[in-house]
Amino acid sequence: MELKHRSHVLTEGPSRAPARAMLKAVGFTDEDLARPLVGVAHCWIEVMPCNYHHRRLAEKVKEGVRAAGGTPIEYNTISISDGVAMGTEGMKASLISREVVADSIELVARGHLFDALVTISGCDKTIPGSVMALARLDIPGLMLYGGSILPGEFQGRDVTIQDVFEAVGACAAGQMTESELRQLESAACPGAGACGGQFTANTMATAFEMMGISPMGSAMVPATDPRKEEVAFQCGQLVMELLRRDIRPHHILTRPAIENAIAAVAATGGSTNAVLHLLAVAHEAGVELSIDDFDTISARTPLLADLKPWGRYVAHDVYRAGGVGVVARRLLEAGLLSEEALTVTGRTIGEEARAAEETPGQTVIRPLSDPLSPNGGLVILKGNLAPEGSVLKIAGKRKQYHRGPARVFDCEEDAFAAVQRGDVKPEDVVVIRYEGPKGGPGMREMLAVTGAIQGAGLGPSVALLTDGRFSGATHGLMVGHVAPEAAVGGPIAALRDGDIIVIDIPQRRLDVEIPDEELKARLDRWTPPPPRYTTGVMAKYARLVSSASRGAVTG
Repeated sequence: MELKHRSHVLTEGPSRAPARAMLKAVGFTDEDLARPLVGVAHCWIEVMPCNYHHRRLAEKVKEGVRAAGGTPIEYNTISISDGVAMGTEGMKASLISREVVADSIELVARGHLFDALVTISGCDKTIPGSVMALARLDIPGLMLYGGSILPGEFQGRDVTIQDVFEAVGACAAGQMTESELRQLESAACPGAGACGGQFTANTMATAFEMMGISPMGSAMVPATDPRKEEVAFQCGQLVMELLRRDIRPHHILTRPAIENAIAAVAATGGSTNAVLHLLAVAHEAGVELSIDDFDTISARTPLLADLKPWGRYVAHDVYRAGGVGVVARRLLEAGLLSEEALTVTGRTIGEEARAAEETPGQTVIRPLSDPLSPNGGLVILKGNLAPEGSVLKIAGKRKQYHRGPARVFDCEEDAFAAVQRGDVKPEDVVVIRYEGPKGGPGMREMLAVTGAIQGAGLGPSVALLTDGRFSGATHGLMVGHVAPEAAVGGPIAALRDGDIIVIDIPQRRLDVEIPDEELKARLDRWTPPPPRYTTGVMAKYARLVSSASRGAVTG
């Protein structure tokens, strides 16, 4: 009973005979039930490569748990493929799935009184959802990221799913044939693993390794690399050590650790979705964090990693360069790492940074003396269009100011169709509203639209703003998470075609050039649209969800 802190209530004593009988029916023995029960949660599903290998990894985690004296119990949760659902009504399910992932992992662990937990994540929302569950449960546990897909090869160059989305726009603009597009789609995703650039999956995997809830050195091992199974086995052993030492998520998920994670996102030019997800994790961990903290930390953090969607390299290249540990060492050398923050290895992040082994001559992660930019990849813009804030990724951008007429659309599909028809012109500001957490509901990503804009050659001359969000593969002057959202009467609801929008990055401003009285008068006349869903999970989410500026949390 020494380590069966919780599960002894489930399995011990004459009154628990019915529970033991049920467990024996699926193969557990008396010896198994005398050991600590360790949940092994994953999100295997047959609709995407990101999580397709999770059952294999789970077997290795379970072997590690058994070798270290525990009894693993495997279970799975759901996931939604952003890449498959993108540009459709189905994409509204994606962010909502983050809450369902967290809820379901939490419920199984609570319902069966697990003593410890390993979560295996893959696609975008399963990663923060897994960590949110760990924060809620606060039992010894860690998160293992399933790893990135390897790059595909097309016409002699490495490609990712980003290239396919942008090729759709190029094909519509006559710059690529349908035959070439079909060849590209068949080559871009060669096997299991999450999207290969520093898109949302790899951004969050980087952040959580830097935060310490994933073991240093685990995240960037590619999904199909034989070493990934070794890492999974080690995670199974490690969770038993966490149980023995009673190291729990509240020891790991601290304010300094979350600041380290934000710095890692900034230094690697990571996805804007990190703002939503880290706010949500902080909320679950009881750590005070605001959207403004992202701008403060990003402003003092140099951009060091030359990664797609705007750079040259992918996650596999980060692995070959030495992994996230090299980023940690750079932040330590710059005095930007809270080095005393504890990690699940039992070592501090400072100790992990000092132990990092950098591959000589690597060019993926730049030295401090030669950053890609003196400032990180994220900025928070406020103004009369976004009183609560909005998020812009500036990694790889030189343009600091845009002023142009609004082209207003009340859903993503209408905006996409306008781009495909050639109706969007240089200097336009495409506005997509009623796509926020409540209005969508579910805050769809806009990669179909942003990819089409890039593919049509409009990326340098067109801006876009939305109360929805963006894929980590998005690049260009794209402002998301505009809050308050249109569905609750945010200023974006008052915009009309032709209104002049100003995006001013140095001043951190997002404004419309109309008098305050006119803006107020328009909002006074505004009436909310009827909800798009009145029953089911979508309606429930719309009733419960908070503003994007607070992480779009439901609790």
